[in-house]
Formats: sequence, C-alpha cells, structure tokens
Amino acid sequence: MADTSKSTTDTTKKNHNKYRRDKPWDNDDIDHWKLASWNADDGGDTLPGGRLLEESSFATLFPKYREAYLRQIWPVVTRHLDQHGVACELNLVEGSMTVRTTKRTKDPYVILKARDLLKLLARSLPVAQAVKILQDDYQCDIVKIGGLVRNKERFVKRRQRLLGPDGSTLKALELLTGCYILVQGNTVSIMGDSWKGLKQARRVVLDCLKNIHPVYHLKRLMIQKELAKDPALQNEDWSRFLPQFQKKNVQTKKPSVRKTKKSYTPFPPAQQPSKIDLQLESGEYFATEFERKTKKVADRKEASKSKSIAKRKARELEEETPVLASRKAKTTTTKEDIPVEQRIKDKFQKAAQASQSSTSDPADFIQGSGSGSKRGKKS
Repeated sequence: MADTSKSTTDTTKKNHNKYRRDKPWDNDDIDHWKLASWNADDGGDTLPGGRLLEESSFATLFPKYREAYLRQIWPVVTRHLDQHGVACELNLVEGSMTVRTTKRTKDPYVILKARDLLKLLARSLPVAQAVKILQDDYQCDIVKIGGLVRNKERFVKRRQRLLGPDGSTLKALELLTGCYILVQGNTVSIMGDSWKGLKQARRVVLDCLKNIHPVYHLKRLMIQKELAKDPALQNEDWSRFLPQFQKKNVQTKKPSVRKTKKSYTPFPPAQQPSKIDLQLESGEYFATEFERKTKKVADRKEASKSKSIAKRKARELEEETPVLASRKAKTTTTKEDIPVEQRIKDKFQKAAQASQSSTSDPADFIQGSGSGSKRGKKS
C-alpha cells in the first residue's frame, strides 16, 4: 500500500494556484516597473484633505570646502524646490542643509527626492546634474567605499583604477550603464534613469575595491548590450556567450626549510632564571643603588673600550693588506723559479757588457759632459 501511495504522489503535482482568481493587473501589457508621474495640476492625483497632515524634514551636513559653492548656487536650488512646494534652508554656522514640506506640497514622495538632492550636492555633484533627481524617472545611489580597504595606499590605488587613465574607465562605465558617476573621497555617487544601470554600476564599484579590475565587467557589459539588440535572444540564457574570468593568484614559493624533529619528552623545559635570580647569584641584589649605578657605568665604559679596540685593529688590518699585496706583486718571480742554465748565461752576458764599456773611447764621456757643450756644437 505504501508503494502505491508514493507512486501516486510522484505523478500528481500540487497546484497552489488552484483557487486563485485572475487580478486586473495580471496582464502582460502592463509595465509594472513604470513610474507614474504625479499629476496634481490635472486633478487626477489629490491628497486626502487637500494637503499633507504632518510636516516632514531632512537635514544633511556638508564639508567645509563646499561652503563657497553652495552659497553661490543656493538660489538655483531654492527655485527648483519651490516649484514642488518644498522649503529649503542653508545653515552656514552648523554646516548643514535642510528641506521640509509645506502646505503647498502636493507630491508626498518629493521630500525624499529633495533629501537625495542635498546628499548629491554635499558629495560635490554640480547643481545642473543634481537637480535632475527631482524628476520622477531619475534615481541615485551613494556607495560608501571608505571602509572596504584597510590600507590607505592600497585604497588610493584601487580608487584610481576605477577612474582609469585620464578617466577613460569611468567614462566607458557611464556609457554602458547609462548613469552619471562621480568618485569623491570615500564615496561614489551614481545617478541614472534606470534601476538596472544603478545596480550594475554599484557592482562594478564594489568589485573594484575587492581587487577585481573594472575591465572584466566592462567586457561583460559590452557583450550584454550587443545581445540585448537581438530579439531572438531576449528570453534565453546568455551565460554561454559571456566570458568567464577566473582569478589566478600565483604565489611565489618560499624556500623550504627542513626542520629537525625534536625527540618527544613528556617533561616541560626547565624554567629560565629571572632577573632577580641573576642578581642574587652575582650579589648585585644586596648592593646599594649607588653601587649598581657605578657598576653599570663601568660596564658600559668597558664595552665601549673593547669595541673601539676591535675597530682600530680592523682598520689597521685594512691598511696593511694593500701594502702586502703590492709587495707580493713585485716579487712574483724569485731566483729559485729561474733555471740554472739561464742564470749562468745571464751572468756571462753582464760580464761581456762590462768589458765593452771599459774599452770604450773616453772622448765620448768628455764630449757628453756639461762643460764641453759649446765645443760639441762647433764640431
């Protein structure tokens, strides 16, 4: 019986949607990701009671170097926020920016858009780009990268790798994701008109700080962009077209040091004598403080004296070695190295030269003297 029940349960599958009725939004023609704009002027979207019941406000701090720029462009920010019925305030004493709803605010979500505007302005975005966040089809994301890498030098190198030479890598990433990206300090500000582009850009930024080069992601994004143009591949898996990059970490092999195995002994090693034990053995423990200081000074002088003597001997040895080497070079050939026949031959040649010089004309010596120089010229 048990076998038959198992076979029936395997063949029949549970239908969880058996009693589910079709809803009005179960239609393929409806784009569920589309953001509907707030049309309060047309009278289509109205708040209950005609206005917001409570006041909402957000405040954001900004760095000191942004103060001059914010003072310059604050009238532009005020004008754009006033169109949506949002009040703003710039506090230069505390270094903060504040936005709050008013009685004229019709769109309840615009206060969150105004909060994102303050964040983008604080992160050094130009005002012409930052005010686009007030539109319904624009979103932003601020990625914090300051705590991802502990080493400061390594963090700077990886952040520069995200920018690329002359900003080329960042520009290519902006074109592929359709987002505006700004790297500033410990944050990366991303702003675009699609959630998909924000997600892709955030993944590239985080992987770059995890030592994965952005070029690999750029190659994948380029291939995905080309595949998206083909309508036949819309509902297919693209994994076979995308490149698979594997991380290859080639570690340098360290020279293996053979360790001699020590014989196992169940007894622990003997305890080393402490500083007080050594003082007790030498008798220094019972000496006075003055005697200890004098002994320490004497030991220091003795050590310096022995060291200076060793240095002097080494210096003298260095001075003697080149003299001995030159002497050895001069006396390389000794009498023992010359054969006997050659020595006898040289001896007779010297005797013959001496006899020739004795029989030479003495006028040569007179003529070559200093007093007979004029006579030599006349002759």
